[in-house]
Amino acid sequence: MPGPHFLIITKGHPFEKGAFFEMLDELNGQYTHVEQPLAASILAPELMRPYDCLVFYDMPGITFEPGGPSYPEPSQAFKTQFLALLNEGKGMVFLHHAIAGWPSWPEYRNIIGGQFLYTPRRLDAIEVQDSGYRHKVRHEISVVDPTHPIVDGLPSRFAMTDELYLYEVDEPSITPLLTSDYTFEPTHFYSAAAVVQRGLMHSNDGWTPSYRQQYRGLDQTLRQQSYLLPSRWG
Repeated sequence: MPGPHFLIITKGHPFEKGAFFEMLDELNGQYTHVEQPLAASILAPELMRPYDCLVFYDMPGITFEPGGPSYPEPSQAFKTQFLALLNEGKGMVFLHHAIAGWPSWPEYRNIIGGQFLYTPRRLDAIEVQDSGYRHKVRHEISVVDPTHPIVDGLPSRFAMTDELYLYEVDEPSITPLLTSDYTFEPTHFYSAAAVVQRGLMHSNDGWTPSYRQQYRGLDQTLRQQSYLLPSRWG
């Protein structure tokens, strides 16, 4: 029996393409790759049926301009089709900078449980500051629930170096599977608003071969999302 088929969606933020796709080549199953903005136009339930899981490593809905970013809203057709996929139980996985996607669509933030903000904004009638980031952080990661199938095969604790985000999280609506020992303090992070003005980029070491345990965690996540109905939308 062939393994699951994943649709990988990228663009909107730079990333280490070679290492990322090398990692995908080592996962169980097969994948098809599509970039934004084409991806947004084909996310209809009938077109997504060949895929067991959708993997979002993109950052749509943000246009970087000299005076600062603008936030175009997704079309109503996209919203309708995206919610229809969730209601059908289509598995979805959101990686890294996907947390910053579609900032002008509040329901997107509700779906993925948080939002990385490039500029200070008003969320749910509350003024919040821009989000932050820190490059090349060496930290210890611990498995919260070793019985969960997504973390099957991961060691109880492991270390890795990666870029960390400090952003708005809807904690009551999520169930954490991993925790970090890093001390998250606002003063330890660079301002995303400053990044917008200076145009800085980041590199991600998390896909390199020295982090095989992350491959295992992503592999398990994709396989579980391919077969499990999301309880929130089922």
